Amino acid sequence: MFEGLRFNHWKTSEGDDGIVTLTLDRVGSSVNAISRAVLDELEQIVERLAIDKPAGVIIHSAKPSGFAVGADIKEFVEYARHDTVLENIEHGQRVYESLARLPCPTVAAVHGACMGGGTELILACRQRIAADDDKTRIALPEVMLGIHPGWGGTARLPRLIGATEALPVMLTGRALSAKRALSLGVVDRLARSEELLTEARLLLRHAAPRPFARRAKAWATNTWLARQILAPVVLKQTAAKVRKEHYPAPFAMIDVWKRGGSGIQQRLKIEARSVAKLAKTPTAQNLIRIFFLQERLKGQGGGTDPGIKHVHVVGAGVMGGDIAAWAAFKGFEVTLQDREMKFIQPALDRARQLYEKKLKTPEKIEATVRRLRADVEGSGVASADLAIEAIYENADAKRELYGKIEPQFQADEILATNTSSIPLDQLREGLKAPRRFLGLHFFNPVAQMPLVEVVRHDQLDPAIEKRALAFCKAIGKLPVAVKGTPGFLVNRILMPYLLEAMRLYSEGVPGPVLDREAKKFGMPMGPIELADTVGLDVCASVGKELAPFLGLEVPPGLDEKLEAGKRGKKDGQGLYVWQDGKPQKPEIDKDYVTPPDLQERMILPMVNEAIACLADGVVDDADLLDAGVIFGTGFAPFRGGPIQYARTEGVDKLKAKLDQLAQRYGDRFKPKNGWDHPALAQSGLELPAAPAA
Repeated sequence: MFEGLRFNHWKTSEGDDGIVTLTLDRVGSSVNAISRAVLDELEQIVERLAIDKPAGVIIHSAKPSGFAVGADIKEFVEYARHDTVLENIEHGQRVYESLARLPCPTVAAVHGACMGGGTELILACRQRIAADDDKTRIALPEVMLGIHPGWGGTARLPRLIGATEALPVMLTGRALSAKRALSLGVVDRLARSEELLTEARLLLRHAAPRPFARRAKAWATNTWLARQILAPVVLKQTAAKVRKEHYPAPFAMIDVWKRGGSGIQQRLKIEARSVAKLAKTPTAQNLIRIFFLQERLKGQGGGTDPGIKHVHVVGAGVMGGDIAAWAAFKGFEVTLQDREMKFIQPALDRARQLYEKKLKTPEKIEATVRRLRADVEGSGVASADLAIEAIYENADAKRELYGKIEPQFQADEILATNTSSIPLDQLREGLKAPRRFLGLHFFNPVAQMPLVEVVRHDQLDPAIEKRALAFCKAIGKLPVAVKGTPGFLVNRILMPYLLEAMRLYSEGVPGPVLDREAKKFGMPMGPIELADTVGLDVCASVGKELAPFLGLEVPPGLDEKLEAGKRGKKDGQGLYVWQDGKPQKPEIDKDYVTPPDLQERMILPMVNEAIACLADGVVDDADLLDAGVIFGTGFAPFRGGPIQYARTEGVDKLKAKLDQLAQRYGDRFKPKNGWDHPALAQSGLELPAAPAA
C-alpha cells in the first residue's frame, strides 16, 4: 500500500486481514511530541489510506513512555515568534479531519501518557482502546499553557461525551485514568497492556456500541439552546476560581464552545482563531516559559545515579515525618528517628493516610507502609545512603546531632539538613567531611509542593550536589540549587512580603482585604491565610532569623498569639479562626476604604528582594530564580516570576514606585542592589531557549 513512500516518524504495516497498523515513533526522541514533520507524514499516509480503503486502521505508539505528549511546544514557540500560529493550527486540524473522514473504521490504541495533541489525535479516530494500567493518562492540558485545544479538541470532545463532562476535562487540564476515561466514554474499551493491539483488532471488527443515554446526552448538551443556557453557568463557575484578566484561556474556550454550531468546519474555524489570539497574550507566553523552566528543573537530576536506596530521617515532626513518608511512597527504604515512639506514631499515621489516598489498593498500600519504619534508637543511620536532619531550627542542636550521625557513615553517604533559614556555613562547623553536607529544603505540605532547594556552600563536592539533584528527581520533585545564605531563595523572597502584610495587619488593615488584594495580583493564597497555614510559630522563627539580614523588623502581635497557643491552622486559631481546615474570614465593613498602594506595599518588597538575590548569585541565573519562586511560593504563574514581572512592568517604573514607598513608609522599601543587572534588560516577553527533545 505504501510502496515508494518512506517515513521517519511513522512505521506502517498491513496484515493479511487488510488492517493497516500505523505506529508513531518519532525519530531521535524518547517521547512522541507531535511536530510539523510528524503531521506532514501522517497527511501523506491518510491521503493514501483514503484512496486504498483498507479494512481498518489502528494507530498506536512504539514509545514505552506512552502514546504522545502533545504538540511540540518548541515549534509552537517559533510559530508564535513568527506569527504563524493560525496557519499551523489549521494545518493540524486539516490532517486530523482527513483522518476522521476516512471511509474505513479507525481505532487508537493508547498506553501511557496521551496529552494534548495526542488526545486530539485519538479523538479523530472512530474508537479508542486504552491499556488498563496505572500509567495510562489521557488529558487536554492546554489551559496550563495559556491556550486551549486547537486540533479539534473543543470541537470533538463535547460531541463525544457531552458538554457537561467535556468542559471540566478541558478547563482543568486534569488527566483521566484509564478507568475514568472509560466511564466518561472518552475510550470505548480497556485491555491488558500486553493484549492492547490484539484487542484493538477485535474492536475494529466489532465496534463497541455507544449507549443510547450517552448519545442522547452528547446531543442534548450541545444544542444551540443548551449552549446559551450552560455557557453562562460554566463562566460563573470558572470566574469563581480564576480571574479572566489573569487567565483568559478558560473563558475563551467556553466562548468557542458556545459559538460553535453543528458543523465541524465552523467549530474548527472558531477554535483555531481563538488559539491564535491567545498565543499572543502575555499569559500564554509566560506560562509556556514556565513549562520550559519546569522541564529544565526536571532535567537537572538527569544522567546521574544518586546511589541512594536507604534514607534515614531524624525528626518526625510535620516536615521530617512527611519527607520520610514521601520518600517511602517513591520507593525508597526509609527509617524515621525521634526521641520517643509517641513522636513518630503521628507521622506514620499521616503516611498511611497519604498512601490510602494515593494508592487505592491494599497490596500497594501495605507494601509502601512496610518501607517506612520507626527507628527510635537511630540504628538506621549506619546503613543509610542519605541522612536528612529535620529537627527544630537551632544551630547548636543540629551540630550536636551531626556529631552523632557522621561517625556512623561508612563511605560516601550524604548528610542533609532541611533547615529553612540557617546558613550552612554555620551548620557545617565541626564536620569531618563538609564536602558531603548540604541542604535539602522541602516545603510544606511536602506531598503537594513541588520544589526542593538544594543548598550549597563553598566546601560542597559538586559530585554530591549532582547526586542530591538526582535524588530530588527520583522522588518526583523539582530541584533548584541555591547559595546557603540566610533564607536561601524562597524564604528570603517570601519573608518581606509576609512581614509587610503582618505590619499592615497590625496597622488595622483587615486580613480578608490583604488576602483579597494579594489574590487580585495573582497569588494563589493571601498572606494572612498563608501565615496561618504555615504556622505563626514558623513565621516568627524564620522572621527573627531573617529580619536582621533583610533589614526588617518582625511586626508586633505575633508573640501574644503564640503565648496564647494560637499558631494558626494547626491549632484552629491564629490570625483567623479555622473550622474543618478552612479559615473563617470576618465580613469587611462596607464603608472600609482599601488603601490605594496596598498591593504595591506587599508585592514590591518581594520583587526587590528577588533582584537582590539575583545580584548576590543566590541562584545561577534569572530563569532559575523565577522557577524557584513560582514553584516554591506559587508566585502568580501568569506573570512569569518576579524577574519576568520586573521586565514586563518596566525596571524604571518599579524602582520609582519603591522610591515613593520608601519616602512614605521608610527605608525598608529602598531599591536594593541589582536593579542594573543585565538579566533585567531582556525583553519582558522573551521566551527561554527550548530544552532538547
